[in-house]
Amino acid sequence: MSKRDYYDVLGLKKGASPDEIKKAYRGKAKELHPDRNTDNPRAEDQFKEANEAYEVLKDNDKKAAYDRYGHAAFEGGLGASAGRPGGPGFGGGAGGQGDFASAFSDVFDDLFGDFMGAGGRGGRQRAARGADLRYNLRVSLEEAYGGLHKTINVPTSVQCGPCSGSGAEGGAEPTTCPTCSGMGKVRATQGFFTVERTCPTCSGLGQIIKNPCKACGGNGRVQKDRALSVNIPAGVETGTRIRLAGEGEAGMRGGPPGDLYIFLEVAPHELFERDGVSLHCRVPVSMSAAALGGDIEVPTIDGGRSRVKIPAGSQSGRQMRLRGKGMPALRGGGTGDMFIELAVETPVNLTSKQRELLREFEALSEDNNPESKTFFSSVKSFWDSMKG
Repeated sequence: MSKRDYYDVLGLKKGASPDEIKKAYRGKAKELHPDRNTDNPRAEDQFKEANEAYEVLKDNDKKAAYDRYGHAAFEGGLGASAGRPGGPGFGGGAGGQGDFASAFSDVFDDLFGDFMGAGGRGGRQRAARGADLRYNLRVSLEEAYGGLHKTINVPTSVQCGPCSGSGAEGGAEPTTCPTCSGMGKVRATQGFFTVERTCPTCSGLGQIIKNPCKACGGNGRVQKDRALSVNIPAGVETGTRIRLAGEGEAGMRGGPPGDLYIFLEVAPHELFERDGVSLHCRVPVSMSAAALGGDIEVPTIDGGRSRVKIPAGSQSGRQMRLRGKGMPALRGGGTGDMFIELAVETPVNLTSKQRELLREFEALSEDNNPESKTFFSSVKSFWDSMKG
């Protein structure tokens, strides 16, 4: 069976430029890859055919010979003595497996660069950025109201002092890794594929340390508790996040440090319940105070006191607003309000005299309970309708 024209194999016209040839091969390699065509028994042969075509057309000398003599240029019948590429320069043909590895290696980074990370073949990471850290901090509602400066102790990795973060004894510079020649990655040809993996000697750093620092063991950083001063603004809520740039974990081998993120939680309060910038306070009042009305004194979040007038005949659940007595907005915008909710309290542990007075009061209270009168009137109508 005669071989197909190499240009036809790649879907090209004769005279295609090197960029067009490479682009066409990339498309064919993706399209015909055996792993993507498990249901096509001819995919592997077509894949090899595309590799063979690219191996010839990517090389200017081989391409010139092919353009002039076609496939005969590589069949050994045209000797170098005739001025044709049958000698050592072209011997061995275009279709060997070694040739395929070379061809596929040329576009390996283009096909899989996104998966191998930035930098392609030469990508390596000499100095790694330190990790970001999270610190959970609980504050009281009073602290959230007024803001505060607080010192926290953060266990983290810091730059090693004796080696200045280099990881080498005396701060000496690391040397180039002999395994990967500083590339951070090594390659191995496995069948039809060229596989690239992280260098096992330097773990992808591209450098090794011959004399590791005794203080840090070559890491360039040590574990230590650090005391940091944190400014917590007024108005913070649970879930508020504060970022301290550069206060995270130290980088490897002198790399930049990460950031520290402080996540705040505002503790529940025994008197106030928060809803955004509003505060709610449930205040119990006696039955007689609710009936007669009067003034009561209530606490405020700033530690002060406010007098509130209770209207006569107030019921449980009635709310009254104290403007400007709530929480401050985190980024300006004023202060919220405080809402007082009345809870009318039923007296307990009555004395004989109190019971007697309440019975006398009850006998005289037929027209003093409008809500009860309306309710029981509705109940009577309901029962009458059910009987009907």
